[in-house]
Amino acid sequence: MPGLARKLLVFAAVDGLILQPSPPRNHPPATQQAIKIDYKGNVGPLLKDRREEDTAPAALEIHGVVGLLKVATALFLISICSREQVAQIRGKPVYRITDIALIPLASQADADQAIVSTKEHLARHNKIPGADGEESDSDSDSDDDAPSVTDSLEEDTSSAPAEVKDPVTGQKGLSDRRTSVAEDVLQKKGVYGRFANRWFSQKGWSTDSRRLQGMSSDDDLARKNQPKNVDSIPKEEETPTSPGLPDALPVEDKDVKEPVSPEEIPKALGGQKDSTTVALLPKILRTTKMYFASGNFFFSYEYDLTRGIGQQQSNSSLPLFKQADSSFFWNKHIISPFIDAGQHNFVLPVIQGFVGQRAFSIKVASTHSESMVIEPGSSPNDIQLQSWHEKQNADDTGSETNTETPPPEPDNGKNFLLTLVSRRSIKRAGLRYLRRGIDDEGSAANSVESEQILSPPTWDTSEDKVYSFTQYRASIPLFFSQSPYSLKPQVNTWGSQETNAKAFKQHFTDLSARYGSIYCASLVDKHGTEAKIGQSYEDHAKLLNSSGGLDGQGKELGFEWFDFHNVCRGMHFENVSRLMDTLGPFMKETGWTEITNDQVAHKQSGVLRTNCMDCLDRTNVVQSACARGALEDQLAAGGFSIDLQHDPSTSWFNTLWADNGDNISRQYAGTAALKGDFTRTRKRQISGALTDFGLTLTRYYNNIVNDYFAQALIDYLLGRATESIFAEFEADMKSSDYFIDLRKVRQAAIERSAGIVIEDKDEDLIHGWTLSVPTAANALKTATFEEAVLLLTEKALYFCRLDWGTEKVREFERIALDHVQGVAHGVYITSTLAQRHMDTEKNVGFVIRYRADVGAELVRRNTRSLDSGNFTEVDKKGSKKPEELGRFLAFKALPPRTTVGAGESNDTPENEIEVVKSICDEVVRVANKAKNDEAIKWNISEQQEPSEDQVLKVEEKDIISLADAKKSTGYLEQIGYSLKKLVWA
Repeated sequence: MPGLARKLLVFAAVDGLILQPSPPRNHPPATQQAIKIDYKGNVGPLLKDRREEDTAPAALEIHGVVGLLKVATALFLISICSREQVAQIRGKPVYRITDIALIPLASQADADQAIVSTKEHLARHNKIPGADGEESDSDSDSDDDAPSVTDSLEEDTSSAPAEVKDPVTGQKGLSDRRTSVAEDVLQKKGVYGRFANRWFSQKGWSTDSRRLQGMSSDDDLARKNQPKNVDSIPKEEETPTSPGLPDALPVEDKDVKEPVSPEEIPKALGGQKDSTTVALLPKILRTTKMYFASGNFFFSYEYDLTRGIGQQQSNSSLPLFKQADSSFFWNKHIISPFIDAGQHNFVLPVIQGFVGQRAFSIKVASTHSESMVIEPGSSPNDIQLQSWHEKQNADDTGSETNTETPPPEPDNGKNFLLTLVSRRSIKRAGLRYLRRGIDDEGSAANSVESEQILSPPTWDTSEDKVYSFTQYRASIPLFFSQSPYSLKPQVNTWGSQETNAKAFKQHFTDLSARYGSIYCASLVDKHGTEAKIGQSYEDHAKLLNSSGGLDGQGKELGFEWFDFHNVCRGMHFENVSRLMDTLGPFMKETGWTEITNDQVAHKQSGVLRTNCMDCLDRTNVVQSACARGALEDQLAAGGFSIDLQHDPSTSWFNTLWADNGDNISRQYAGTAALKGDFTRTRKRQISGALTDFGLTLTRYYNNIVNDYFAQALIDYLLGRATESIFAEFEADMKSSDYFIDLRKVRQAAIERSAGIVIEDKDEDLIHGWTLSVPTAANALKTATFEEAVLLLTEKALYFCRLDWGTEKVREFERIALDHVQGVAHGVYITSTLAQRHMDTEKNVGFVIRYRADVGAELVRRNTRSLDSGNFTEVDKKGSKKPEELGRFLAFKALPPRTTVGAGESNDTPENEIEVVKSICDEVVRVANKAKNDEAIKWNISEQQEPSEDQVLKVEEKDIISLADAKKSTGYLEQIGYSLKKLVWA
């Protein structure tokens, strides 16, 4: 496998950014070719070493490239400027990203200033001795030197950092262990989660961070934004960092120049600029930096973290990214410019999830007694492998560990290493309430594969076995949603049984192809708001088994509905053992993966799929219990006995799984996991319940405020959406579900509607469209709009309102083409609150005027929501003449990228104006033909053509002009939107 560039020197030249591979100190020069990224984002090789050029006054040392961020015609290099080693697998180090740098690709001056400010920030806060770009002694890994077990997990702490005073808190301490108010609130007080991010958004970030993101500074920024309602922030002493969060947010530094202003960020790189996206650019950059520097992303230069240990391609000559499983390759989209340019030495796969490791020793007391566990650090001879947060605490106290040689085996005992790797899938990725259930590709929200690896510290499989046990968690694989505006939100299911069954089967077919046998443990309640979706889940599992199972040949899907809250009522979480008894036969049958002599001797033949509503809290309790049983059985197979349930010396196991649960919970819900006290201590206490209540309130705030923009950014970074998603967010303060293919959904709605409402066998569907319409008939503007279907046959138009939840036609109206009196299209402004709402090129629509005969049936309504064949006639009777019953229907175009009409080719219109024009032209063409045919029918002998005034034409006039829309927008509506924008954006 070609080696990746582990250290890079980045500096700005006149013609672009130069990325020069840099070898560690006392190592031969790097063999990788340097590359250049010009100021238009083009990546290419560089044949000349330009580190000594006068045009490059400063160079930044980075540990890898995450990718290129392109937004609002501006480009930024996302680079790893700080990392922390958290584990080693098979002797190969695994790192956590702790900080990133966003270097603008706008000009040499802007890039150079960003590099300088980043270097100074790192020198002050991350203990990098050489601020001038020299190699740090603490990071001396290389492709040629294989680190020892202990060497690979411990950084060099020989040079003592200087004691400095924090300018925000006033406290004194080590330069790399200082804390700030922002750090305490955002990291160490995990109960606040993203709730606290608003306090430090545009005006609450440090000067350092603001400079990197092109924002102006404010000398008394920290003083202005220090929260007054947090009375638990330490002032004179440090607080241990919570697991799963970045080491430190930058504090204010007043001695660094301002490099970039917001106006200078988007340089003229070609292409059109969206003013809304440009306005949101500082927020995009802040969120991107916080996202990748959150401590939730991991990488390795040699080990493929996207795959289990039994799937590694150790002798492959392929680059690491080509070996990676795309389901867990989180930066694949933004790193694609380097892949397309063939610069594979710079393509570093990154996963989101959790990586943790613990070393422990088991000493056999006697041949007849059970083994006893020696906790890590309890003996000088014990192996000193620690999780990253334990290592931090050790560094804070100044303790040192033995990194010379691996410790000897304890007398009559053995050393072990337990590694936990959780990988979040990029499919249907996102945040709680915004990504629920399943999509039409069979991908479920919050899908996480967790692998627990038991190994010897040396990873020598010729002497000892390596065990790997894998579990899987994901949302209930059905189409459903929940509103974030309630602490106990109701579950709204949608889609027909056929639609759900199809996606359900696809999901489990894919899982079975990956893991083998599948057993589902559903932990939702059997009563209350969760009962409906839980029952539907069980019904679909039975339906799948009755129709051929996972493979269509009778391979059944295992299913157990365990009412967690009811069985464990009164905080008796130990009752989870009842579920373990039920799962026991499946766990024993599928086993785990065994590796001997670097070969897979036995492969795990199935996986347990666990879920609750969010796959967070209850799920983590059950998964840790399953992992505990697997570890005990694996050790027993080697002749060792361990009691992870009751032995207090095994608390490290509970802590490892609790850290895993907290990380996954932060990534999905913004806070640490609930029920974490039980996972850590095996006990449920009142204090834990009170903490959970605080976390629940924080999650509630995140769900309705912070998550919408973060979800938009995630969709954009994963390549699921274009940058127009930010303008859509600014307009509606929400994020669309880009993991649902709306084109397929709307096409299916057109076909379903046509099959129901077109009763005449002589009528054939010519075209069908999905459009936005007012919720009330005969109106141009209502408080809300909905999507409806318009069908065109050679005889009539059919206007169908749908119940999108059940995929049924709610009501429809048939309009004979000879009754159509006029068609007009033009600007259709329905709101003036956001810039996107007032865009006259995107807000367009049309109106169809028609007459209705007195006493004729106008609307037919469905009387059964689940049965499309029961309609009741609604008659409109009156004394007016038929020609006086004038009516109209108003339609507004949807974005063309999300909709396709029946009968259309792949060459769909490119914008809303073309969509509307094509619909109007087609309606008029077919209507005129129908009128002509009708005239011929009744005037056969004369063969008269319709008169000119009878010929239908398309008028061009505004439906609702911008001026008229502004007049109709009330002050309360404007105030409400402004307040929402103030909070949301």
